[in-house]
Amino acid sequence: HVQLVESGGDSVQAGGSLRLSCTASGYTSRMGWFRQAPGEEREGVAAMTRDGVRSYVDSVKGRFTISKDNAANTLYLQMNSLKPEDTAMYYCAASSAAVELWWFVLHGREPREYSVWGQGTQVTVS
Repeated sequence: HVQLVESGGDSVQAGGSLRLSCTASGYTSRMGWFRQAPGEEREGVAAMTRDGVRSYVDSVKGRFTISKDNAANTLYLQMNSLKPEDTAMYYCAASSAAVELWWFVLHGREPREYSVWGQGTQVTVS
C-alpha cells in the first residue's frame, strides 16, 4: 500500500515562488498535484506519468512545472509567479494503474482517477 508524504507549503506574497515535494513509499505509474480552496471542488493542477508525460490545467501553464525523480520516488511542483487565486490546500495523489497515453491526456488530472492521497500542504498567496 503506497503512502505519500508532502511538504513545501507556505505563505508567500504574490509573485513569489514555492516548491512542493511529495515522496511515495512504493511504485506509482502516475502522480499528480491537486488543490482545493474552501467551498470549491478539488482541481487537478498538474499530473505526470512515470514516462514523463505532463498535463497542466490552463490557469498554471507557464508558471508551474511538475517534475519527478523516479529513483527517489519524489514528485515536485515548482510554482512561480504565484497569484492570490493559487491559494488552496495542495494534495499529492498517485496511482499504480497503467494507462494509455490518450487516456492520460483526457483524464490524467481527474481526482477520481487517483486512489492514493497525501495529507495536503497549505499554500497561501497574499
